[in-house]
Amino acid sequence: MTERTTGTSSSAWRNWAGNVTVRPERTAAPASAEELAALVAEAAAEGLRVKMVGTGHSFTAAAATDGLLIRPERLTGVQAVDRTAGTVTVAAGTPLRRLNETLSAHGLSLANMGDIMEQTVSGAVSTGTHGTGRDSASLAAQITGLELVTADGSRLTCSARENPDVFAAARLGLGALGVITAITFAVEPEFLLRAREEPMPFDRVTAEFDQLVAENEHFEFYWFPHTDSCTTKRNNRSAGPAAPPGRFAGWVEDELLANGLFQAVCTVGRAAPAAVPGIAKVAGRALSARTYTDVAYKVFTSPRRVRFLEMEYALPREAAVAALRELRAMIERTGLRIGFPVEVRTAPADDVPLSTAYGRDTAYLAVHMYRGTPHRAYFTAAEQIMTAHGGRPHWGKLHSRDAAYLAGAYPRFAEFGALRDRLDPQRVFGNDYLRRVLGA
Repeated sequence: MTERTTGTSSSAWRNWAGNVTVRPERTAAPASAEELAALVAEAAAEGLRVKMVGTGHSFTAAAATDGLLIRPERLTGVQAVDRTAGTVTVAAGTPLRRLNETLSAHGLSLANMGDIMEQTVSGAVSTGTHGTGRDSASLAAQITGLELVTADGSRLTCSARENPDVFAAARLGLGALGVITAITFAVEPEFLLRAREEPMPFDRVTAEFDQLVAENEHFEFYWFPHTDSCTTKRNNRSAGPAAPPGRFAGWVEDELLANGLFQAVCTVGRAAPAAVPGIAKVAGRALSARTYTDVAYKVFTSPRRVRFLEMEYALPREAAVAALRELRAMIERTGLRIGFPVEVRTAPADDVPLSTAYGRDTAYLAVHMYRGTPHRAYFTAAEQIMTAHGGRPHWGKLHSRDAAYLAGAYPRFAEFGALRDRLDPQRVFGNDYLRRVLGA
């Protein structure tokens, strides 16, 4: 049965970063798609708006509602594995960690994923979660089917053959078209990745960026502001054998340095901004070169325990280096003190209408600030650079763009809006964020 609560001050929901808080009138945790559909129909009849949240790893209020907040923790588990078709169907509330572990137990893997696996599958795809890849795209682009509960409580099964227009858009739908209850992903036999991580000077990374992207299946790098230091990561498929990091060495790199030391560095930088450039030079040298080989999801992902705010823009890939250099010049010119590295990743063009990589090979530039540190001046200045290059903001990360801007950034924006008008004319799944980015 569905678990229900009514809204109180103690039932507030907060996102991971702590910058979004909502107090819905009701909260429910359905145990099946049938229960979820009944909840949506009931709420719509009462005039309540409905949103389903995940684990709160979005920095925007995409999942906020003052009406019925659906919690997905009872909608979990792998529902079907089809080795012949190369697919797996999973309930919407399943955490990516559980999906990856289950796939691995079956000798299967996603082709690509982001750098953490704490999100639910529906939350991840609905906001455009992506990793980095020369040939393999975002999680949404790996979907082959989904089930959607629409505003009247109907359940739609969607694929390239069944309700294809809804399928095309709902793969990355911001929760605006309905509530996803199940997703079918394309999967493949499990594979190993050889990770090569090493420091590299800023000028070399930017000069060789196109070559590094072309020569590696998965390439990304981090630049530490106020320094010439970058950390690069190249992941490529390997025939093995597996050679994962030793337990102690992995703990030193991933926990002590990447989380423990970085947490301390961020805390000091927040208290004493003038110390940030010196601290950044230390941080930029802290992570050493290493190479290891492991199953794909363990290489793609790593623990992220330092809490922050983030803005990320998707640019035409050819604009990435110019934008990064402009970002560096802006930081130097304005005297901003930035203690968090800038992350650069890539993705191939895809065909998902609201995907940040729709129709063009893409580079992602992400800027971060430690939670509790003033971020608006930095994010505003960075956003001006990104939009000058035709950037598209990540739907789940902070930005100030509205529907007027986004309509010009996405060729199929009006098509998505027309589908939304058909599926949810009363905006049962609406909220303030969607009103800003999709229009009234």
